[in-house]
Amino acid sequence: MTAMLLGPATAWLVVFLVLPFIAIAVFSVGERAPEGGYQAAFTFAQYANLPARATAFWNTMVLAPVGALACLLVAYPVAYYLALRAPQRWRLILLALVVIPFWTSLLMRTYAWMYVLGGRGIPALLAYIGFEDVRLINTPGAVLLGIVYGYLPLMILPIYVSLERLDRRLLEASADLGATPLSTFLGVTLKLSLPGVMTGFSLVMILLLGEYLIPTLLGGGKVF
Repeated sequence: MTAMLLGPATAWLVVFLVLPFIAIAVFSVGERAPEGGYQAAFTFAQYANLPARATAFWNTMVLAPVGALACLLVAYPVAYYLALRAPQRWRLILLALVVIPFWTSLLMRTYAWMYVLGGRGIPALLAYIGFEDVRLINTPGAVLLGIVYGYLPLMILPIYVSLERLDRRLLEASADLGATPLSTFLGVTLKLSLPGVMTGFSLVMILLLGEYLIPTLLGGGKVF
C-alpha cells in the first residue's frame, strides 16, 4: 500500500527532476558539434570555463534572495489585510485580484514593464517635470521590480493561508493579558504565520534561481 501511494509522486520526481539532472550532467561533459548541438565526448572543458560565468552566478546569488525578500516585504502586509482585516464580503474579490495576473502570460506582463520603464514611460514623465537622463530599464533595479511583480502572488497565497487559519481567540487573549498590538503581532501573529512565510520564500527563491525571462527583457543583456 505504501509503495502504491508513493509510486505516482516518485515517478513524477524521477521524470521531471532526476532525469533532467542526468541529462544536464551528460551534456556538461560533452562537446559542441561542428553543426551545433551536442556531441558525445568526455571533457571537463565546460567546468574549466566556469570563471567566465562568475558574474551571472554571483548576480543570481544576490538577486534571488533579495528578490524573494522584497516579495515578502510587500506580500506580508497584503496577506495580513486580506486574512485579518478585509471585510468578509470583499475577501474573495480581493483574492481574485491577486490571482488574476496569473491569467496573463509572464512574457506579456514583462513586456508591459519594458514600456513603463522604457524611454516613453516613467523616464519621459520624469523628464517632463525636470529630471533628465533617468534610466530605469536595463538595470538591476528594473530586474528586481519585475521579479517582485511577477512572483508576488506566489508569496501572498501561502502567507494568506497561514494567517487565515489563525485562531482569532489567541489575539484576543494576548490583548486581554496586556500585550501591545506590536507585541501581539510579533509574539502571536508572526510566529504562527512562519510556515506560510517559509513556504512562500522558499517557493519564490527556488524559482528565481532559474529565472531567465525577466533578466533578459528588463536587464537588456546587461544584467546576467
